[in-house]
Amino acid sequence: MARPLRALTALALLVLAAAGCGAPSTQPLQPHAERKGPVGPIPTGMDRFYGQEIDWGRCSDYATSSADRTAFQDPGLECARLEVPMDYAHPDGKTIRIGVLRKPASDPQARIGALTINPGGPGASGMSAAAGLAGSVANTELGERFDLVGFDPRGIGASEPAVRCLTDPERDAERLDSDADTSPSGVAESEQEERDYAAKCAERTGVDMLANIGTRDVVRDLDVLRSALGEPKLNYLGYSYGTRIGSEYAESFPGNVRAMILDGAIDPGQTTVDALVAQGAGFQRAFDDFAAWCADQSQCALGDDPKQAVHRFQQLTRPLVDHPVQAGYGRELSYSDATMAAIQALYAPSLWQALDTGLAELQQGRGQTLLSLADSYFGREADGRYTNTTDAFDAIHCVDDKRVLDPEEVRAADRRYREAAPFLDDGNPPSSARDMCAFWPVPVTGEPTQPQVGELPPVLVISTTADPATPYQAGVQLAQALHGRLLTYEGTQHTVFLQGVSCVDDAGTQYLVDLRVPEDGTRCTG
Repeated sequence: MARPLRALTALALLVLAAAGCGAPSTQPLQPHAERKGPVGPIPTGMDRFYGQEIDWGRCSDYATSSADRTAFQDPGLECARLEVPMDYAHPDGKTIRIGVLRKPASDPQARIGALTINPGGPGASGMSAAAGLAGSVANTELGERFDLVGFDPRGIGASEPAVRCLTDPERDAERLDSDADTSPSGVAESEQEERDYAAKCAERTGVDMLANIGTRDVVRDLDVLRSALGEPKLNYLGYSYGTRIGSEYAESFPGNVRAMILDGAIDPGQTTVDALVAQGAGFQRAFDDFAAWCADQSQCALGDDPKQAVHRFQQLTRPLVDHPVQAGYGRELSYSDATMAAIQALYAPSLWQALDTGLAELQQGRGQTLLSLADSYFGREADGRYTNTTDAFDAIHCVDDKRVLDPEEVRAADRRYREAAPFLDDGNPPSSARDMCAFWPVPVTGEPTQPQVGELPPVLVISTTADPATPYQAGVQLAQALHGRLLTYEGTQHTVFLQGVSCVDDAGTQYLVDLRVPEDGTRCTG
């Protein structure tokens, strides 16, 4: 169960980073202090946070990955940290800092406001996402009329303190352990590893930080950011898990919303297990689409019959449970990494060729390409260092969602997952091993519920028909819950806005600029 639950990570950042390939700005921004808040309603005791001064400076000092170190060199970007309470129930207590990146609107005279972005995860960096999108929106109406703002939610990326659970060598070792043994002794060993993991998170991050890391608190941070930026109303773009932030913000602060695009929606009322199974089915559909594409190529590692693709994939990957293969540089490819490599590649058709190449290598007893895909999923840098995306995902998941504590319920969930995604079935009986959340040191602070929104401006929800990570129907449900408008994209990928599909990009831009939603029933194709 631990492995499938962790597969819920929705890495919209993968696609967004690939989109940001425009030329950097040539006009360097100068460091400066700015006080524009407070603006809008101020919760009791929050005046100093809502009205705080922001010290903007160069972004290179905020980079937490090799990609950031390149992207953050753009002189047209500026970065800062925002101070917020660690615990909103005690605003006079400990504080933490939230990393923020901004690309100012290129036409100040036509500027509408700031567009704040979250790329998903949970655990992905909004600063990285905004930097990645800066080039693609340059010289567009969106780039001319909106500041592009990305923030790293509490505990993530450049925010301080950062969530940390495992050291880099410990993460490497953890990935080599496939947890495939579902015998009583295997379950006991897996659960002890999960207990140890939870204990390390508490020791290295702090129990007080873990207790206040969830979406409940991120939504409050987002409203502080809105005010400190001087924005009377929030313009928000949320991908994947970022749609949960958006829907909870809309429920908590409906009067503070101007416009909101939610792309790749999470069903707000779906249980943890139902969401897991629905996502497994989504990845299976994407795998089937990959298999059909692959069969049409001149050579395909899974053969020319898509109906045999699941069996062929299992034949290639299942031996890795007991016998990892060499992947170069003294590393090995495990079963766990091979399946995570497939999941990573199924997020976007642009990675299907890499998956086929990796499977062809595996036929020859080599694992370099698949290990590279898995490294990308887990945020492993070439020098062996990890971003804290996985650590943060686990910490947020464990306080955001209802925990599955009954071993028989765990076993039933694992069985349902294997049935929904047979290409990920390792061939062993379903496991009753509980994941790290069962041993987490702090209580749950949120749970999936249908949002009860007040008077909310029209919200635009974008859902992709064959999205592997956030199934299409979840977008339908979210649009209904928020009384918003659904825009359907017919394709196989995870999220789509600002990724080169003109029909979607034009509709989203028109909505953000003019607050006009597309006609009911609008569908776009690539």
